[in-house]
Amino acid sequence: MKKFDYISKVIMSAVAFLTLTATVALAKYPDRPITMIVAYSAGGGTDIAARTLAPYIEKYIGTSITVINKAGAGGQIGFTELAHSKPDGYTIGFINTPNLLTIPIQRKTRYSLKDLTPIANVIYDPGAFSMLATSKIKTLKDLITYAKKNPGAVTYGTTGIGSDDHLAALQFERENGIVMTHIPFKGNNKVRAALLGGHIMMASMNISQSIDDFKDGKITIFGQMSEKKWPGAPQIPTFKEQGFNIIMGSDRGIGAPAGVDPKIISIISDAVAKAVADPEFQEKAKKQSLPLTYMNAKEFKDHLEKLQKNLQQIWDVTPWAKK
Repeated sequence: MKKFDYISKVIMSAVAFLTLTATVALAKYPDRPITMIVAYSAGGGTDIAARTLAPYIEKYIGTSITVINKAGAGGQIGFTELAHSKPDGYTIGFINTPNLLTIPIQRKTRYSLKDLTPIANVIYDPGAFSMLATSKIKTLKDLITYAKKNPGAVTYGTTGIGSDDHLAALQFERENGIVMTHIPFKGNNKVRAALLGGHIMMASMNISQSIDDFKDGKITIFGQMSEKKWPGAPQIPTFKEQGFNIIMGSDRGIGAPAGVDPKIISIISDAVAKAVADPEFQEKAKKQSLPLTYMNAKEFKDHLEKLQKNLQQIWDVTPWAKK
């Protein structure tokens, strides 16, 4: 009996110690810098969003944030590193749809949605097709006419197989009976460079990443793939307005590895919400052409789970890569 009492006291003491340690650690959070992983190359849309937002999260969370780029494999490298980071609240990262969800559907990966904790969505960026302003192709109908006469001649760049840019082009090909040639790149900045350099005919990119070149007269944007026009590009019609029912784009939100203390997630989520609502950030986001669409942690989680089911259903019927 005495031995039992002794063991019970030891266990209770250990539990009390661990509880006290966790409480102290939480009370101090954050007591050192936070790392923010971006799964795409520097200068791309996600990188710009991260570096624009980070100072405002710092303002409300009370510590510095270091943005690092882990580009490659359509985002897989960065998403994997985020999912396998220590779940202590000191590593967070941007998570992008649909790549975050399509990559584990189309191939074996070391991460899945279950390995991540969504914190907040920040941006919804509609897709868009664009060509050099010097091209004779000026509209989606021109594109279809040219592609039908010249199967495979239209080369288009995206950020990778299974990206929203790629899925949108596949849908456009399928619905209009045309064939184009896909050339994947490691990031939007590389797609943009290839387009402006004349190495590809068309870029399939999110509209926020094309709008500045459009305003400078370098490119023609054929349409935006959203239900409604993004206020930052009111002069560019939607695909639907032109008779093409294609809605495709990219959510860019913030996540953490699974297993982070919910109280820490709440602290980060609160800081992100305040950062996105900060008038100074909103003004900078407008100048950076960032289409802000905020969702809290629960809304973002529900949205991702619903989107994952939809993408799985599409893959089961019409896979976008070789199985």
